[in-house]
Amino acid sequence: MKLRQRAPEKQHHASSGPRQHHRDVQGGGARAAVFGISDGLLTNVSLILGVAGANPPPSIVRLAGLAGLVAGAFSMAAGEYVSMSAQKELLERELAVERRELERHPEAETRELAATFARRGLEQEDAYRLAQAVMRDPEVALDVHAREELGVSPGQTGSPLQAAVSSFVSFAVGAIIPLIPWFFATGVSAVIASIVLGALSALGIGWGVAVFTDRSRLRSALRQLLIATVAAGVTYGIGTLVGVHAL
Repeated sequence: MKLRQRAPEKQHHASSGPRQHHRDVQGGGARAAVFGISDGLLTNVSLILGVAGANPPPSIVRLAGLAGLVAGAFSMAAGEYVSMSAQKELLERELAVERRELERHPEAETRELAATFARRGLEQEDAYRLAQAVMRDPEVALDVHAREELGVSPGQTGSPLQAAVSSFVSFAVGAIIPLIPWFFATGVSAVIASIVLGALSALGIGWGVAVFTDRSRLRSALRQLLIATVAAGVTYGIGTLVGVHAL
């Protein structure tokens, strides 16, 4: 079996453990936070401007904004919790099935793993010897099989609670931004302030997402602004057309 020679490791790294180069993207918290703050801003700026377009008393706009914030945050948190729980339970079931197969049919699983290594470019004999080495430790075998067959690590099946809390908080943060002016101003000035805060926040969120995903900052920021502008413009136009008498 041919192995590439490893470079000697520096002494001061010996006990520090493996270096982490990647973020944990399977836990659910980061994804929920990104979607939550974006949805919170988009939903509430559209709702607030849509209601404001009908020219009601400022208290009505505040009530609508607060109701949108609370309802949206709970809805996002519940949705994330349910979806992440279902995903986690499905993955745990598949891992349990894989664990039983490893216990009941170790030789078949060894051949299956060897075939996987062979498809990646190893010679047949080398692939089989490597698969045998992996299968000697049940936990290592489960980890490798899960990564190869399910694309997931047994210890990283996601946290429904983390996703729910992150989604709730981030949605509330995004939703409160366009509502703030209505606690201190009324009429056109409050509308303009909501638009400005919403636009700046949309740009900031788009920029932040691009930093997180290593994409074009300007393109992501402008895309987020465009989406928010279209949504808010449509709802404000509908509110203006309907008018306060229809409320």
